[in-house]
Amino acid sequence: MDVDAFVLTHRGAWDRLEELVKRRRSLTGAEVDELVELYQRVSTHLSMLRSASSDSLLIGRLSSLVARARSVVTGAHAPLSRTFVRFWTVSFPVAAYRGRWWWLGTALAFLATVVVIALWVAGNPEVQSAVGTPSDIDQLVNHDVASYYSEHPAAAFALQVWVNNAWVSAQCIAMAVVLGLPIPIVLFNNAANVGLIAGLMFQAGKGGVLLGLLAPHGLLELTAVFLAGATGMRLGWSVISPGDRPRGQVLAEQGRAVVAVAVGLVAVLLVSGLIEALVTPSPLPTPVRVGIGVLAELLFLGYIGYFGRRAALAGETGDIEDAPDVVPTA
Repeated sequence: MDVDAFVLTHRGAWDRLEELVKRRRSLTGAEVDELVELYQRVSTHLSMLRSASSDSLLIGRLSSLVARARSVVTGAHAPLSRTFVRFWTVSFPVAAYRGRWWWLGTALAFLATVVVIALWVAGNPEVQSAVGTPSDIDQLVNHDVASYYSEHPAAAFALQVWVNNAWVSAQCIAMAVVLGLPIPIVLFNNAANVGLIAGLMFQAGKGGVLLGLLAPHGLLELTAVFLAGATGMRLGWSVISPGDRPRGQVLAEQGRAVVAVAVGLVAVLLVSGLIEALVTPSPLPTPVRVGIGVLAELLFLGYIGYFGRRAALAGETGDIEDAPDVVPTA
């Protein structure tokens, strides 16, 4: 190969790539495409020169250029503010919205379990005696339930509640790796606990007290748990029934959307934890405390409904931008 002729022929491309690299922060869309194409072409030139030339200065200059171009091509990121806005207006709400029927089904099954167990406990003295002695039950319904929300400092209690609920939600999502099979068991155990306490409280005429304590934070908190459980089960189901697309592709897409839900629920559960620590035990009248919980729930549902539906109509799935169409294989 005539190295001098090769350099003369391709120097223009090298200079153009150098210019684009220097202006990397202000490139247009067309220039970005040009940069990628030139990077690939100049990489080939470098490979050819390494095998045909001993000019270390030329090879060094071209190696440096290719390295800088690679950094631009592989290291380009959207501004952090844009990523943040996209997450809260697209990724999280659309992932939740697209799974709304799974979410609704999970909520109905959970609440039905709570009601059935509560009625069973309230209507069967034998079950109540198996739960504890009359003095134990009296202590629970007249003291323990209410004191649970006020016996710890608000900040510490908020952190404790947030960590616990985040852990339950994380378990639901993580169980998708085993097709979500354990998730109904986790949700049933939580529903059984709520139903047991509700049965004892209503049987003792303390149902209003229980609802007044649970409603302020429980609406948003349980909604987050339902969403986590539904998301995990939906991901597991995508392995069983991927539809008309490759199973690996569907699983990868759903998996990345699940990450968005998991991150979003951290903030949702933080809000419910703050309500549980600051509003539930407060001296505010019960209607006011319940109203705050209802407002928080309506705002969350409205947020998911508005941004999620808008993103879904635009064809968004909750997946990351520029995600590969196929799952990489070794």
